Amino acid sequence: MSVRVAFHGGLGEIGRNCATIEIDGRIAMVDAGLMFPEEDMLGVDLVLPDYSSVTDRGDALSLVALTHGHEDHIGSLGYLLRERNVPVYGTALTMELAKSRVAELGVTGDFRTVETGTWVEHGNFRFAFIPVTHSVPDATGIAFETPEGIIVHTGDFKLDPTPIDGVTTDLQSFAGFGRRGVRLLLADSTNAERPGVVDSERTVGTRIGELVHEAEGRVLIACFASHLHRVQQAVNAAVEDGRKIAFLGRSMLRISDIAGQIGALDIPEGSLVELKELLKMPPATTAVISTGSQGEPFAALSLMAAGEHRAITLDENDTVIISATPIPGNEKRVSKVINNLSKVGVTVHHGRNTHVHVSGHAAAEELKVLYNVVRPEAVVPVHGEHRHLYANAEIARLVGVPEVAVCEDGDVVVLEDGEMRVERGAVSSGYIYVDGLEVGEDEGVLRDRRHLADDGVILVTIGIDARRGDIVFGPDIDSHGVTGDSQELHDAVQARVEQGIETLDRPLDADALRSRMRNAARKGVQTHIKRRPVVFPIVIEV
Repeated sequence: MSVRVAFHGGLGEIGRNCATIEIDGRIAMVDAGLMFPEEDMLGVDLVLPDYSSVTDRGDALSLVALTHGHEDHIGSLGYLLRERNVPVYGTALTMELAKSRVAELGVTGDFRTVETGTWVEHGNFRFAFIPVTHSVPDATGIAFETPEGIIVHTGDFKLDPTPIDGVTTDLQSFAGFGRRGVRLLLADSTNAERPGVVDSERTVGTRIGELVHEAEGRVLIACFASHLHRVQQAVNAAVEDGRKIAFLGRSMLRISDIAGQIGALDIPEGSLVELKELLKMPPATTAVISTGSQGEPFAALSLMAAGEHRAITLDENDTVIISATPIPGNEKRVSKVINNLSKVGVTVHHGRNTHVHVSGHAAAEELKVLYNVVRPEAVVPVHGEHRHLYANAEIARLVGVPEVAVCEDGDVVVLEDGEMRVERGAVSSGYIYVDGLEVGEDEGVLRDRRHLADDGVILVTIGIDARRGDIVFGPDIDSHGVTGDSQELHDAVQARVEQGIETLDRPLDADALRSRMRNAARKGVQTHIKRRPVVFPIVIEV
């Protein structure tokens, strides 16, 4: 019996993490993440994996197992459950975060909380969660028993000897699976290019504490809401300095509330207050823990930096700590926020000028340790851009892993009769875009948006008599976002349109008229400014 491991996202990119394991026609999905849009994805809110190769197979999908509660691993779950509402397994915090995320879409699910180290049996599948250290509590790897041997997915992990919650990566369990024989290891690649080891999260807490203590006025600490270890350290630093705390940002309020309820976030009684109450206190006695570390245009930090926040106005007495690194593609936005804060006179600490962030992903030496502990027969790097995957593959080869395959989204690894092969592009793997309430994969819409953004739009309006088909007025020309002298451009386009419609048969047909208007206007624009704006021909029948 063959075992098929398919990759629907997360290979060659940061985000959309999603893989499936198929045994005898039944499918288990590991993670269902999203990706935040790149700069050229105009108007797109979120990017999802393409699940169609799974959902189109009726009830083949048996379950979803989640490694941890970050958006790039749980963020698309609600969209999947709308199509196939199957049981979802994970640890306590992961389940609560997933429930909350799914509820935002009006979806309810069958969420099953599992303790690490215990085996789950569900139909064709037998699997166990393995504790790992990451930047959120309750993070895990997952081991699946299959007819072709054990398959282990590391999840997001690092080997932090002094984690905030005291939960280290369970190398003993990984070693135990290694002694039994791991047929395939799917390994986190995010930091494979980085030599050595990643610093402990505690080193960041020490530095944040120093900066908070040095601050003479209000302190604002920006980080990912789901980076609960970082949120905890920000809380600790503020409390130790005698400051009251308020959370700011919808996701920060939601996730901190969930974490507090189940004990994943420890806030001393009386330390947390509402923002409106905090703003009445002397600034030097307060700290705000906020979202917006990625420079999102409408996030609280961006609005404050631009002087547009409804409640908080920053000044030269304030200190801002941006405790995160930009996701690839967000560098310019984060830089803009830092520049705007600096203009106001705010003291800004960030990853490039002080030690306020460490990664939650294993570096090269940590990956070597893992491979030597697990001793897998084969490795497929996951979770990373192409350069990260190839760097991880080289590490695996260096330590002597017998089989190493670098895959891409859409590939399927087939384990059969002791052999392994890769089927390239065997499953759907395209981008599914979320635009407001709409979900789809229309690249044409994005092309049009990019076209409009780059070259602008020309409106050509003509009025015709509905009965006689004669021109009543026009052509009138209007332009938006088009470079060059507008009046000269309008005159050139108008002349070309007038010339183009002269030869049309009378009475005028509206469809033929629109086509001629569009073609003539394009030629007029290209002749005048050598650009290709979008042309909208408008025919008004009067």
